[in-house]
Amino acid sequence: MSSTAPAILRRVVEGGRLTFEEGVALFREASLLDLGRAADALCRRLHPEPYRTFNIDRNINYTNVCTAVCDFCAFYRKVDDAEAYVLERDVLFDKIRETVELGGDQILLQGGLHPKLKLEWYEELLRDIRANFPTINIHGFSAPEIHHFTKVAKLPLQVVLERLKAAGLGSLPGGGAEILVDRVRKAITRGKVNTEDWLNVHRVWHQLGGRSTATMMFGHVETIEERVEHLDRVRQLQDETGGFTAHICWTFQPENTDMADVPTAGAFEYLRTQAMTRLYLDNVPSIQSSWVTQGAKIGQMGLFFGANDMGSLMIEENVVSSAGTVHHLSLDEIKRCIRESGFIPRQRNVFYDYIDEAPEPEAVAAAGVA
Repeated sequence: MSSTAPAILRRVVEGGRLTFEEGVALFREASLLDLGRAADALCRRLHPEPYRTFNIDRNINYTNVCTAVCDFCAFYRKVDDAEAYVLERDVLFDKIRETVELGGDQILLQGGLHPKLKLEWYEELLRDIRANFPTINIHGFSAPEIHHFTKVAKLPLQVVLERLKAAGLGSLPGGGAEILVDRVRKAITRGKVNTEDWLNVHRVWHQLGGRSTATMMFGHVETIEERVEHLDRVRQLQDETGGFTAHICWTFQPENTDMADVPTAGAFEYLRTQAMTRLYLDNVPSIQSSWVTQGAKIGQMGLFFGANDMGSLMIEENVVSSAGTVHHLSLDEIKRCIRESGFIPRQRNVFYDYIDEAPEPEAVAAAGVA
């Protein structure tokens, strides 16, 4: 490890902020274990509670039709493809009903950039969901989708977001961020939102009082410097608005995509990047571990590399699984992963409020977490 890395890590753990240059240096020079120890220490300082959280939701892809061409995506279809679909309401409602029956409080509602669906269609969809399932939070529509809506409707971004919010949209997911550097975006996708427009969707949503998450898909054509630039852009916007509740990173999944020959990142690189995410994003409250792409063991290890959350039960997932990665955990398995790590599992909502019964003081004491 570089002789400067230990000093940098000590300063960050004590509350200092990484510069861009320091972030690059740590990515390149610090050992995995040193990064993990520092990220864990920072996580425990930010989250001294004896709990680590999880969520129960369902990823509902209302359509797979998309006008964008993303080389990393195995899910999308063109509008006239035989496998193209738009979910019927009764099918969608059945999915939501099952989610509620399993204790879920949220759906993650995302789709492709459909060229024929009007803004009114989305408003009606939101109102129908809200009328039938008033307790469900709709964590819906990625920034690329929202930006696409403005083009189809020929309306300003703020107007589109205000109308969606009035119709029942509860929060925005961080999908479609990939790497927030235009060089990377141009190399792997066409017809999709650029970096500044992705950020501005979240900026305006935050200005309207909304909350959202941020994400990063890494391990493809980006450089280390571009990973740090991505984190820096998220941190800058969070300084400005304070609207991000969490950040989630995951490795690119290549199977069945046009980038199947690109060497991908493994578990060590995943843990390294997650640790750097915790260390760099000092103003984002929560970091999710990505067991969906990494599996149970590495997802559990993420709780010692800066994550305070095990993510979602993920009753349904279609996009990552289309690329050949299929990991499944039951609710009991998620809770077991948290308990084996020395914490008490708690269910939370998208705003990171606990929504389950608080454990008895004896259970907290038995966990042995200060």
